[in-house]
Amino acid sequence: MATEEFRKALGPARLGGIELRNRFVKAGAYEGMCPGGEPSDALIEHHVRLARGGVGMTTVAYCAVSPDGRTFPQQMHLRPAIVPKLRELTAAVHAAGARASLQLGHCGFFSRNREVTGGRPFGPSWKWNMYGTLVGMPLARPMTDDDIVRTVGEFGAAAERAVGAGFDAVELHLGHGYLLSQFLSPWTNRREDRWGGPLRNRLRFPVEVVREVRRRIGRDAPLLCQVNLRDGFPGGLEVDEAAAVAQALEAEGVDALVLSGGFTSRDAFYLFRGGIPLRQMIEVEHSAMQKTALALFGPFVLSEHPFEELYFLELAKRVRAAVRMPLGYLGGVVSRAGVERAMREGFDFVVLGRALVADPDLVERWGRGAVERSRCDACNRCVAEMDRPGGVRCVLGTG
Repeated sequence: MATEEFRKALGPARLGGIELRNRFVKAGAYEGMCPGGEPSDALIEHHVRLARGGVGMTTVAYCAVSPDGRTFPQQMHLRPAIVPKLRELTAAVHAAGARASLQLGHCGFFSRNREVTGGRPFGPSWKWNMYGTLVGMPLARPMTDDDIVRTVGEFGAAAERAVGAGFDAVELHLGHGYLLSQFLSPWTNRREDRWGGPLRNRLRFPVEVVREVRRRIGRDAPLLCQVNLRDGFPGGLEVDEAAAVAQALEAEGVDALVLSGGFTSRDAFYLFRGGIPLRQMIEVEHSAMQKTALALFGPFVLSEHPFEELYFLELAKRVRAAVRMPLGYLGGVVSRAGVERAMREGFDFVVLGRALVADPDLVERWGRGAVERSRCDACNRCVAEMDRPGGVRCVLGTG
């Protein structure tokens, strides 16, 4: 029999100016289904399958706000040419009963996209770009004031296009070591001007983005932000500052936060927990030099973090205590008991990632009482599958 907490999770919920049929949200995660940076039929089918499987909202990711915001060329950047295909996607998701959100971001210095303007990515400060070293992009330059103003406008224009393409909500990526996260983190933001130093200055650029996006999309479309609880290493953003970031975003009228963690360029598996599929990552790597680098240095730079259900919960509770705004819990929910615990601890939405890769119809099956737990075993081989033809999939096959 369903508990009160589980019934609440399955029931309708408000998110800003819209209603979701339940409180389950598919996390934004790169799907690997945009060859040449173009949304594909496979991308549409992927999100329709999630909608048919019962989620209240699915999040399309990662969509850059400009050509230079892509980590590599196979990622989307939101331009007029792809809006018709995105309209197909949102219409199909709506027909299947779910809402659709688009995650917008910018990679900052974390790039090996040789198409970047001038051949050099940028970030808050001078930075060695280990990810791009083998393709001739070893150093990132600090952004100028003009760069910052232009990028704020690019976020706003992309958000406006997203709403025009039928997306019900926009999610800004302020986590995982991408550009806005790089400004928030004291490890990467070493500026001494008004964009760096104390947290109030490190917040300035992300807050300007939030304000511009809100101005462009209005009050009716929900605005979410994905934020880090911790960067995951000494010298990075810690949970006390994460709580202050949440308070600042609440004051700006952000409708909800998705709580996450990790810094892709520093500790890629702090977010995922579980296995490190190094052999599979080497297999799918296109660059011969990158294959060799992964084989030689991967065992030393990819740290393993053991999986346990709700692994971010204690950190997330610190932010829950600091704000009243809606929060989405993300981090290792794979069972009904995990859903119930997240709801009992006061979180408003349950954000699912790998569990839905393994079982796209998990929410529908939970609702019928047909299953207690996802098949996901945290092997993380789906991370490598993102870079194979066809995109992300669970190696366990069809459930």
